[in-house]
Amino acid sequence: MSTGEEQSEEPGEQAIEPTEAKLTELRSLLGEHVLDTEEHLNAPGIVIRPDDVQAVLSTLKEEAGYDHCSLVTAQQYDDRYESIYHLKKYADPTDEVSVVVPTARDDPVSESAAPVYTTADWHEREAYDLVGIEYEDHPDLRRILLPETWQGHPLRDDYDQDRPQIVTLRENANPLEPDHRGDAEEGESDTMFLNIGPHHPATHGVLHLKTVLDGEQVVDVESDIGYLHRCEEQMCQQGTYRHQIMPYPDRWDYISAGLLNEWAYARAAEDLADIEVPEYAQVIRTMSAELCRIASHMLAMATFALDINGDFTATFMWAIREREKAQSILEDLTGQRMMFNYFRLGGVAWDLPSPTEDFFEKTRDFLDGLPGATQEFHDLLTNNEVFQLRTIDTGVIDPETAKDFGTTGPVARGSGIDYDLRRDDPYGYYDELEWDVITEDGCDNYARLLVRMREVEQSAKIIDQCVDLLEDWPDEEREIQANVPRTLKPERDTEIYRAVEGAKGELGIYIRADGTDKPGRFKIRSPCFSNLQSLPAMAEGEYIPDLVAALGSLDIVLGEVDR
Repeated sequence: MSTGEEQSEEPGEQAIEPTEAKLTELRSLLGEHVLDTEEHLNAPGIVIRPDDVQAVLSTLKEEAGYDHCSLVTAQQYDDRYESIYHLKKYADPTDEVSVVVPTARDDPVSESAAPVYTTADWHEREAYDLVGIEYEDHPDLRRILLPETWQGHPLRDDYDQDRPQIVTLRENANPLEPDHRGDAEEGESDTMFLNIGPHHPATHGVLHLKTVLDGEQVVDVESDIGYLHRCEEQMCQQGTYRHQIMPYPDRWDYISAGLLNEWAYARAAEDLADIEVPEYAQVIRTMSAELCRIASHMLAMATFALDINGDFTATFMWAIREREKAQSILEDLTGQRMMFNYFRLGGVAWDLPSPTEDFFEKTRDFLDGLPGATQEFHDLLTNNEVFQLRTIDTGVIDPETAKDFGTTGPVARGSGIDYDLRRDDPYGYYDELEWDVITEDGCDNYARLLVRMREVEQSAKIIDQCVDLLEDWPDEEREIQANVPRTLKPERDTEIYRAVEGAKGELGIYIRADGTDKPGRFKIRSPCFSNLQSLPAMAEGEYIPDLVAALGSLDIVLGEVDR
């Protein structure tokens, strides 16, 4: 993968390495702000002082066009703490840079990036919560996954796991009692505080929305996450690259999109270990990933209809019917219905099910029925006047705000942002196939639904081409796995960030190797995490039902939000 602009080599002239050229360009732009440089695979790193964060990031955003802060990773070393801001461009996600901010072990304080990229707000809160780095000028620095009463920061070396977490009765007192938001005197406020969740049908899982209402209008809404946190990143740090990590990605988005998640880890680890996947396995991966995308979008559409008009009997059941067909094909392929565990580093676990003719026929029958099913959903939803009244011009988020929150996937494409990693940072077999990236410019709840419905049609188009290829693939070239060493031990301090286009957006993995067969640091960039952060921008000023619709249009799954 390119690490920057390719340099042409004239006769007699020595070629400049892309990484070197990129670092030279960054040094020229940032001048004395650059203290040092680091080699990160596909995203060269620059090291800066902790009090230069806003100046450097502002320059990179405004003058160099790095308008997408995709991930913030915090970690501890023997001699320092470190925050890494992984920056990209929405116009060209292959143009990447890592901004490395070391801080002292005895005083881990760094300037906040939130005034430059709004999405850094939540990412830095997570870094503070788990690692303990403090960010000056942060608008609201407090814990995000753990309760405010938690003692210590779990990812620090000196964290005592056996220390009892004692919460006094005073701290367990009614949390609503001191909450009197608004300008009026205590007890005379015109606003009302309303909890939605953490166990509520409209929150799609264990999400707690702290909502302040003025009548029926939303004045303020805050997403309270962390109820499902399962330490997935830390569990991956305890597993070996080759075999023990792959079962976990299915569980981040446990409802339909497992293979897309597996691909995110596979892509990062394969690039880290320089493993090349055979073409035949790439086609199988591409086909199965798009089946997952259809299953995921069907479920998103079904639950969105429930959110909007409580439509359980028609839209929900019909969408589940189509999802069931996709799940059945995936079950034939992988042997599992939900937690597929089908990808392997270097390929897939096994070949297509036998007899392959039956598998292809079943897949084609599913694809043949999709246009009719899709038309049914258009009749039920997009052509429904009540549905249109509830979704058009509600939950609006403009493109610039959507970028600032780091939104991706159908949420970004529903705001007209033409960003899709399958095309813009190609992997698998996507760049060999004919298909289109779907965008809508409505920026509202309706546009995000339309994007998902039209993406189902594009996924079917991709699967159809993959089936054609697999049918004609020569028997002697059906190689499902590369020759992968039994034990992988990437060189110490090798760092990489790799992402794929998940059903919900950019799903990325950062890995730092420590020279062993397990990652020294494993960080997940969840699209749901960044997309959910944008909810207040969509919902404030709207009515309660529109808040529910906006949340449904984000298609979050909490397993991926808090990991």
